Amino acid sequence: MAAAASVGQQWVLVEMVQAFYEAPAYHLILEGILILWIIRLIFSKTYKLQERSDLTPKEKEELIEEWQPEPLVPPVSKDHPALNYNIVSGPPTHKIIVNGKECINFASFNFLGLLDNEKVKSAAQASLKKYGVGTCGPRGFYGTFDVHLELEDRLAKFMRTEEAIIYSYGFATIASAIPAYSKRGDIVFVDEAACFAIQKGLQASRSNIKLFKHNDMTDLERLLKEQETEDQKNPRKARVTRRFIVVEGLYMNTGDICPLPELIDDIDLISANMENSLASIGGFCCGRSFIIDHQRLSGQGYCFSASLPPLLAAAAIEALNIMEDNPDIFHTLRAKCERIHRALQGISGLNVVGESFSPALHLRLEDSYGSRENDVKLLKKIVDYCINRGIALTQARYLDKEEKYLPSPSIRVVVTVEQTEEELDRAASLIKEAAQSVLN
Repeated sequence: MAAAASVGQQWVLVEMVQAFYEAPAYHLILEGILILWIIRLIFSKTYKLQERSDLTPKEKEELIEEWQPEPLVPPVSKDHPALNYNIVSGPPTHKIIVNGKECINFASFNFLGLLDNEKVKSAAQASLKKYGVGTCGPRGFYGTFDVHLELEDRLAKFMRTEEAIIYSYGFATIASAIPAYSKRGDIVFVDEAACFAIQKGLQASRSNIKLFKHNDMTDLERLLKEQETEDQKNPRKARVTRRFIVVEGLYMNTGDICPLPELIDDIDLISANMENSLASIGGFCCGRSFIIDHQRLSGQGYCFSASLPPLLAAAAIEALNIMEDNPDIFHTLRAKCERIHRALQGISGLNVVGESFSPALHLRLEDSYGSRENDVKLLKKIVDYCINRGIALTQARYLDKEEKYLPSPSIRVVVTVEQTEEELDRAASLIKEAAQSVLN
């Protein structure tokens, strides 16, 4: 056997020598260069000690004094709006104390007026006594309380879906839900006016994003047809590529309502927050059970964040009770929205943006005053004018460098069921007065 092995090795060597002679010249030259390069890398040093120069202590101190580190963040002026905010004392209910002055609240998203509702507060207080303040754990690690399961069941029934899942933070709800389903290589068609939370969810998904013009179903149809043409060119890839459409029901950046009947017949997932109408904290998703269950394993905000404090879950349940027992509350809200929408028409220098029945309207300048910074300052003067006279408004705020499509500066006007007709008319009249004073 030893003799056979020796013969085999000799035959391999003969073959190698033969292959060497038969190889083309350029192949041998290339291999020689590569061998020399490897030898050089092995024996060469990354730096030469003799090229280093020792500095005296005095020279080191001088270099240290001359060194100017780059700022960790870009410089921000002290009068930046983010650093000069209004301070609220007490609950942001129908009447709110801003900078020590009592105002009618047209700034908080307390659409149904449940933030200071006695039944909601009593339910939260009873839960506080029973469960304590927080949960100190995610849902999968002793963070699931019976009140969480009750709230999910109630939300599913209210939304007429099979199942619901709750998150402890409203922003994280849709920002977690999108990447739980859409992955790299998938395609998402999304309205260009989508809010920042949706943008962050899309960014986390690493999917192929295709933006269509705001509420423009014709433009969406164009993108879908273009994608159909692309799919026909590569059917194998098309079979494994998932496609999603993401829109908002009420666009917070514009006050517009999505034309869902024109868009689609069947909706796989509905996501919303509980920080507006339910006067609580957090958000939820609802849909078919197999879709929702996937988030319990893949929704990052659900899996890794401490669960919703039980007192807030109890408050949301009581808010649902009120909404179900008093369905007329929605008709009341719509009527008040339409009233102030009419009253705000025709203001010189300002345009009303948003549907007439939207509880969140925007007031934008008809024409820019030279720069975004100037526009923001002018709108702030209008807001301050109204606050000083008892009407609390707010400017819409954005992360200028992060937004995909940065909305124009605006004043946001929020309507609630608690506002009286006289207060609505007074607010509209004061805004007109402020616009005339500031813009003219």
